[in-house]
Amino acid sequence: MLSIKEKYVVDGKGERVGALLELADYRKVLEELEELESIRAYDAAKASQDAAIPFEQAVSEIGQPHR
Repeated sequence: MLSIKEKYVVDGKGERVGALLELADYRKVLEELEELESIRAYDAAKASQDAAIPFEQAVSEIGQPHR
């Protein structure tokens, strides 16, 4: 779990309307989001009924223009 020290931006009524993060904490959040995105893509691929193809074939198909 991330330990983040946030500060809040408040409006004239004292309501929180934004948050400030230290740059290092912001970078940690981005890294975690990227990892989560990879996990979700893996889970979606695993749940899919599509047949697996060899890595080399996938790379080759990615490099080809769409028709």
